[in-house]
Amino acid sequence: MSLSVMDRIKQYEIQSPEPIGSYAASDVIFLLKNISHVDLEKGTGEREQAIQSGVHYSEMLPVEYQPTSEYIKLFHKSLEQSAARIALHTAIVAEKIIERRGLNLVLVSLARAGTPVGILIKRYIELKYKVTIPHYSISIIRGKGMDENALLYILQQHGLEPAIQFVDGWTGKGAIRKVLKASCDHMEQAYGVSLDDDLAVLADPGQCSGTFGTREDYLIPSACLNSTVSGLVSRTVLRDDLIGPADFHGAKWYREWSSDDVSNPYVDTIAQYFPQVMEQAEIHTEIASGIIPEITWKGWQDIESIQQSFGIANINLIKPGIGETTRVLLRRVPWKIFVDRLENPDLQHIMMLARDRGVPVEVYPGLSYSCCGIIQSLGGGGE
Repeated sequence: MSLSVMDRIKQYEIQSPEPIGSYAASDVIFLLKNISHVDLEKGTGEREQAIQSGVHYSEMLPVEYQPTSEYIKLFHKSLEQSAARIALHTAIVAEKIIERRGLNLVLVSLARAGTPVGILIKRYIELKYKVTIPHYSISIIRGKGMDENALLYILQQHGLEPAIQFVDGWTGKGAIRKVLKASCDHMEQAYGVSLDDDLAVLADPGQCSGTFGTREDYLIPSACLNSTVSGLVSRTVLRDDLIGPADFHGAKWYREWSSDDVSNPYVDTIAQYFPQVMEQAEIHTEIASGIIPEITWKGWQDIESIQQSFGIANINLIKPGIGETTRVLLRRVPWKIFVDRLENPDLQHIMMLARDRGVPVEVYPGLSYSCCGIIQSLGGGGE
């Protein structure tokens, strides 16, 4: 007799998760291997040269940006100004998920930008529906895919019945969305498991997601910082000498930054607005009920236009949207920054970082995004 899908999945031996990060286990379980003992950080210039020479970005880590006191003040100011808006968009996303999938589900956020969003969605559902939804955060890496062991572990724990809802912070040009789709296709081919590749995000300026809070490209303050707003967890790492066949993808736990950690205050600040936005989110969901959002990939088209206009050989050197532009300024070697307008209030931290790093800022009207970061080409490939 042939084995069932679940019987085959249960045959795989996978390491149990170890505690990592500063979030409570009741908020999220990271399915990541702790590799804090390994020296993986490279300076910005050295890392950029390696990436553009063909070394995969997941084989090393950037040196964590240490913000100035002025920058930290701007983070707290932006959080204060945007917390209610983020709470509303979280509530809208949560209501859309429940309407589509019901309450028998598992949230799977993409580490690390998706983690605080997954926590917020989980908390909203607990507050509104009095149901505790399991939430895991797993690795997804462009060019290598989603962590297969992590998905198998989730299936081993919860079976095939609960719907898996993938969660991220925002969309850029849609590259991770494509990796997610390819990974879900692989899970079906390899294991016979059908996973919905829908990616729930707070903001979808790239117009490549069907479940979103808004398609406006605005500042989500967690984009301003690195590990100190993401549970003190690094970017994820996948290297054969560090990650065995039964392991999850790896990450470092930066305990040394504990005194600067704002991960829990960040989600606490936003979650306190949930009672105020519930009714508005319900109204929004009722109005949108039955309407299937069009996925146009307009963001990708905009990026191809920039690529052609400036003769940029590798599209991966173009990082659209506030979140991705921030990452360019924090851990890459920027060439220039395009903005929709200089007076956009959501771009204050972008302007500050660009000024500090001596990066030119130019107005480029007509984009789907508020801004776009262009990485300096060093004549090689690119992330």
